[in-house]
Amino acid sequence: MTTMAPAASTVTFACRDISKGFGGIPVLTGLNLELAAGEVVALAGENGAGKSTLLKIIAGQVRPDAGELTMSGEAIGRYSAAIAHRHGISIVPQELAPVPDMTVAENIFLGRELRTRWGTIDRKGQRARAASLLDGFGLDIEPSTPMRRLTVALQQIVEILKNTFHGSKVLLLDEPTSAISTREVGRLYGIIDRLRSEGVAIVYTTHKMEEIRATADRVVILRDGALIVDRPAAEISDDNIVSAMIGRELEALFPGRLTVPADTAPALQIEGLGISGFSGSLDLTVRPGEIVALAGLVGAGRTELLEGIYGSRQRTGRVSIGGRPLAAHRPHRSIDEGIGFVPEDRKQAGLVLSMSIFENGILPHLRAFSSAGWLAKSRARGAVDEVMSGMQLKRTSLNQGVSTLSGGNQQKVVLGRWLTHPTKVLLLDEPTRGVDIGARSEIYRIIADLAASGVAVLMASSDMAEVIGLAHRVVVIRDAGAVGELDSTALDADAQTTIFRLAAGLTTGATK
Repeated sequence: MTTMAPAASTVTFACRDISKGFGGIPVLTGLNLELAAGEVVALAGENGAGKSTLLKIIAGQVRPDAGELTMSGEAIGRYSAAIAHRHGISIVPQELAPVPDMTVAENIFLGRELRTRWGTIDRKGQRARAASLLDGFGLDIEPSTPMRRLTVALQQIVEILKNTFHGSKVLLLDEPTSAISTREVGRLYGIIDRLRSEGVAIVYTTHKMEEIRATADRVVILRDGALIVDRPAAEISDDNIVSAMIGRELEALFPGRLTVPADTAPALQIEGLGISGFSGSLDLTVRPGEIVALAGLVGAGRTELLEGIYGSRQRTGRVSIGGRPLAAHRPHRSIDEGIGFVPEDRKQAGLVLSMSIFENGILPHLRAFSSAGWLAKSRARGAVDEVMSGMQLKRTSLNQGVSTLSGGNQQKVVLGRWLTHPTKVLLLDEPTRGVDIGARSEIYRIIADLAASGVAVLMASSDMAEVIGLAHRVVVIRDAGAVGELDSTALDADAQTTIFRLAAGLTTGATK
């Protein structure tokens, strides 16, 4: 490991020999980290590497088992969230928790309300102060606007203002762009630059190389609870970051160019598939063992097409599984015919977070595991355990709540539950969104293994490396219709440019 710590005179906060474990399992071991005033530190690592635990320790939400925390060189004694707040340390979690029916001003001052001389809340003063704060950051937001009316990106920025207006010295941002569109990310970068210029030390966790390049002065990488790399961002390449995170070279991320399956009868056949609100229609076949990717720009209709095939969205046209017509708008019929669907948002649409791994694992196939209304629990547990073991799911038991799993392991549960019963066609919508690079490699292996076993895979993805590295064919979508196609021979170094030009309407026709 090469460490380039900031000069001692600039260190705002430091962790010394921090260790933490849960249930006897070490999560952080002997970690040392220094944060300098006016510096942005990108904290990278696979899910489960210890990033969130480290942020919670710095924020005072979790106490370390060993080690010392210092502020401006002075050791902090019995640490807590209240003490961290008094020292100017704030955290903006990945899952925002604004009060949606309160105004922007009320959210900014929540828990720190301004008071009149009579002790009542100074609402007028709060609105005026909030207006000044928002204007100072170039935000045209009316302070009396209810939070629910703001985009997720603006809610994120209001949360940052809420945590910094009182003089924060350290700001912790946990995956701040996970729910923000690409168009809105630039605004967040501007806020970060402003805070950096004011001397705030920022820790920014992300899986995305482009965000590290756009924001970070320094890159800190954790693996298995240990600090592996601490270097200036300008002195480490993207490939080296990835290799340090996953412990192997980037080239090993994908399972290798897959063999094109034999020219067999289609497992999935789509004819004239149309989705309300889009002018295009789709004709497509996917053979057993084939992985076909739908690529396109945001809003092209890829998600809507998958939902139409599955039956969770109204559609026109004909969908057939193994030559048998599939009833429209009937997801349960799709399941009966052997279709599995992994949605884009695993937390909202893919999992029941209050349930266990086992309960989530049998949800789509409860009837198959039941007899006369009684669940054959032993048989069901055996099926779920076999699938999850094959997927190398990191768990304590099948009774573990899925909410306690990392993003990559949650995604394995969403994938795996379709494999507890025979599946002919698997629909994947952004299969690795919010999943770290190491877990992506495992999910790619799982998808490739499924295809090799004869499952037909149709996936929508915005990740070009994923599209080109995993698919046998790529169908480019615009307005929910196919505007071009690339077969395996065309998925080369120029494929990304070709796909973009087709998606943007700059090129017409198909590439074979």
